[in-house]
Amino acid sequence: MARSTAIFINGGAGRVVCSIPALEKFHEENPDDNFLVVCEGGSDFFKGHPVLHAKAYDHWHKNLFEDKLKDMNMLSPEPYRVWEYYNQKCSLSQAYDIAINNQGVRDLPKPTIKLSKGELMRASTVIKEVREKTEREKIIVIQPFGKGIIEEGGMLTDFSGRSIEPTNLVNMVKALSKNYGIIFMGEIAIDFKEHGVDRPIAVPKGTDLRTWTALIAEADYFVGCDSVGQHLAYATGIPSTVVIGSTFPINTSYPNCESFNIMDMGELSRVYSPIRVTVDEFSDRVNEGIMQMNDKIETHIVEEIDKHLGE
Repeated sequence: MARSTAIFINGGAGRVVCSIPALEKFHEENPDDNFLVVCEGGSDFFKGHPVLHAKAYDHWHKNLFEDKLKDMNMLSPEPYRVWEYYNQKCSLSQAYDIAINNQGVRDLPKPTIKLSKGELMRASTVIKEVREKTEREKIIVIQPFGKGIIEEGGMLTDFSGRSIEPTNLVNMVKALSKNYGIIFMGEIAIDFKEHGVDRPIAVPKGTDLRTWTALIAEADYFVGCDSVGQHLAYATGIPSTVVIGSTFPINTSYPNCESFNIMDMGELSRVYSPIRVTVDEFSDRVNEGIMQMNDKIETHIVEEIDKHLGE
């Protein structure tokens, strides 16, 4: 009798979300494999999924090895080590599909994230409050910073070249807040009032990622960088502007999605950084500061958002 498979998914929430289409394909194409998903990066985004909810186990689940894993084959897909990924031939979701299903580069559906009525109702209440306090009908969620952002000496810096520069962020928020309500998504917040933004900016505290998914789903637009928010916007069908720097859009975002506007800051000077393969000081040095925008780029982003939202 063939052994079933335990598929280990690790890393941040963006990686977890991007693994969902490949796991769905595995279920479709291996009907006799009673597989499990071992969630080293958390199981939140599998909650409510029609297939994966019952198959997902947090890696700390009591007696998981003895009760489940001991008699299973184990698969640990690492999308960053897939040839098509590090040669810019596929997306993160497609790299997971190659690593798990070995069917080459193929089209995949959007990740399935099932939000509960309660999650959507709470998000709707927050959106309503933001509309009332800002006196603006249309709402934009902005996630400017990735995991690499650090605060030191009162300054915010991302040496990985993935986050929007704080100065650029403030300038864009000043412009956008004239017409829209703004919700700031991030663990490290900025005091926008101190930086001359005279309209209220919503900065929710202690918000988990499922609630953020619902907030993005209930908003009118999303602005972000190479981080989890853009994957949530893609999964929920929300139009977005995504600013990409040290990473390649084909790998980390959705350049072929009609509702996504990609601002590629690194197109002419970026060097691939072999994350999770090796440490490459040269690429990190080349890519440092790659997200810095000038006035024209800031204005272009704001104008594109205005165009989409009809302002």
